[in-house]
Amino acid sequence: MSNSNTRVLITGGAGYLGSVMAEHLLDSGYTVTVLDKLLYGQTPQLHLCANPLYDFVYGDARDERILSGLIAKADVLIPLACIVGAPACDRDPELATSVNLDAVKTLNRLRSVNQLVVYPTTNSGYGTSSGEVYCTEETPLEPISLYGSTKCAAESEFLNSQNTITLRLATVFGCSPRMRLDLLVNHFVYAAFTDGYLVIFEKDFKRNYVHIRDVADCFKHCIENSPAMIGRPYNVGLDEANLSKEELALAVKAHIPSFYIHFAPIGSDPDKRNYIVSNQRLREAGFAAQRTIDDGIRELLKGYRMLGRHPMKNV
Repeated sequence: MSNSNTRVLITGGAGYLGSVMAEHLLDSGYTVTVLDKLLYGQTPQLHLCANPLYDFVYGDARDERILSGLIAKADVLIPLACIVGAPACDRDPELATSVNLDAVKTLNRLRSVNQLVVYPTTNSGYGTSSGEVYCTEETPLEPISLYGSTKCAAESEFLNSQNTITLRLATVFGCSPRMRLDLLVNHFVYAAFTDGYLVIFEKDFKRNYVHIRDVADCFKHCIENSPAMIGRPYNVGLDEANLSKEELALAVKAHIPSFYIHFAPIGSDPDKRNYIVSNQRLREAGFAAQRTIDDGIRELLKGYRMLGRHPMKNV
């Protein structure tokens, strides 16, 4: 699909990922409309408002009245609206199910089969594998949280429909105008920068990582190569970044030598993901993530110098 006059609707597009993706798409000549209710009070896209190809609609991705009008004017739909992460979903399960699954079903019902959907899910659907066997797109999904379950169910909704691509994102890292500190790489670097120490449980548990700008570029690649990619899920991660928590912490320590890491032999994380992921299918479709963990750590350290200490810390 050409980017000339292609109209993209991003629901939940003012979040961590959407704020980078919108800019990437605009820079490539796409017309971008963002629908977001700004749940966290953020305004990360003020700098985009001067771009005539950008529009913002304040509203809820579950509101069928707003959604139907916006979908009618779009060529590509990117449903990012989501209660993200296991803790946030567990805090309000009803809201999580309503946003993560019901809103997706509504969008899918309202769209035409001529409209392409590129949907981000999470590779946390692979659950608690041994960490020794590569998870491919054929690996059975065994989500261990409400977050994982709603995302897997939404992915199934799209894959059972026409003209859809789903992306199983690795744990994303890197700076965004709507920053998130809870993602593992971002969190480890922030702890090293602000506190100088970190206690890590289950240090050998592995997962895959990917830079936020590689994710944004991947969505663009999917739009532009959709005829060859539709109807399938794709793992999206950095091949060299199937890392244990220990390996990740030591990579951060290489940039901040004073970083004190305590590997706790007793205790566990609520997020028990443990897997390594193959991104071969995406490579065969012509896309490979480029930005390394070290690139991300350097970038985050610059960003955290700008953010400073947490506003609720008295130091």
